[in-house]
Amino acid sequence: MKIMLANFAKMVNDSGGLAKVTVAFANEMVRRGHDVSLLYCDGHQGDFFYPLDAKVRAYNLCWQKGRYIQVPWWMKLKREFLRPFSPVMSRDVNDQFMQKYLLGEVRRLLELEQPEIIVSSQPAASRLLLCDIAVEIPVISMSHGDPEDYFHIYPKGEIPAIEKSAACQVLLPSFVDHIKSRFPEQKVVVIGNVVPQYDVTADLQADKDRHKIIFIGRLVKNHKRPHLLIKAFVKLANRFPDWELELWGAESNKAYTKSLQHMIEKNGLQSRIHLKGVTRDVAGVLREGDIFVLPSAYEGFGLSLAEAMSMGLPVIGYKNCPAVNELIKHEENGLLCEDGVDALAEALQRLMDTKELRVQYGAQAKKSVEQYAAENVWGDWEKLLSQMVKQHKL
Repeated sequence: MKIMLANFAKMVNDSGGLAKVTVAFANEMVRRGHDVSLLYCDGHQGDFFYPLDAKVRAYNLCWQKGRYIQVPWWMKLKREFLRPFSPVMSRDVNDQFMQKYLLGEVRRLLELEQPEIIVSSQPAASRLLLCDIAVEIPVISMSHGDPEDYFHIYPKGEIPAIEKSAACQVLLPSFVDHIKSRFPEQKVVVIGNVVPQYDVTADLQADKDRHKIIFIGRLVKNHKRPHLLIKAFVKLANRFPDWELELWGAESNKAYTKSLQHMIEKNGLQSRIHLKGVTRDVAGVLREGDIFVLPSAYEGFGLSLAEAMSMGLPVIGYKNCPAVNELIKHEENGLLCEDGVDALAEALQRLMDTKELRVQYGAQAKKSVEQYAAENVWGDWEKLLSQMVKQHKL
């Protein structure tokens, strides 16, 4: 098959989940013998954080004929003016930029590549393809989060592209109805993210001088919320002097990172709470852990959480967090608690207190993510792609 991936987001040196999934998808389809091209939109040129197979033809829509096509100053001003009042209208400015400045390049690349099927990473890309260009090629629209958000915080002009898609992919079963309730006839397929299946897992039975709580995720205040985990650990630090907290992930805002560091220093815990930055060895980091915590307000899947589970770590998250509350089965493979610092501290204390509970939950956590093994996920994707291509040719 000739497959085109349309991820109209940054890719250069981006360590985020969307970039990771995009590269993994492209590389795997090439490995399976398919012809793959990738469209992305980045203000920088250079290597991707996750290595891309040389056989994948990647095109940066923001660099045309050696020139950077950037959002004009007046669009930036309009977007920032609208952001506090209407995030939906602010997002729509980005769509207007793509329609005005990128549409022609997308048309050219479609003519050049002649894909049999397109996999779109976001509604904005699906809108450009299905509504603005009106391609006849089947487009599968991926969801990297809860698709319920499409109908509340995404531009209204993107919604018709969901219905026009040949199929919509969602990450978890609970997300299916969020599309089907609006478009009952739409084909919606559940395909989760690939989760590495680790052969060597964390040794929770070992006698240790120091135990570790691990967090992996971007340091984002209103999304991943690592400050809540730091505050919860502060409450327990004196009671558990042999425990440390490691927070791994890229900085999103310097002021927020400084506030985290100040919180650590204010409580005199510089030797026990560590902001570690980005890692390319997620498995190595997780293997040294004893508990994994993801205090997010929302998730589309929670890949770092799932990887921690595959490493055999007991996990903690908030019961009101989408995706997290589906991966974590309370008191089976981890703990779900009410939102807030105090409830998180109580959940942490339960696991820090009892090795047997950590071992029990950790073993069950590993079993519960076996369904997301690479051969299962990529097999489901290949089957869906093939089915859509065959239907289109009938």
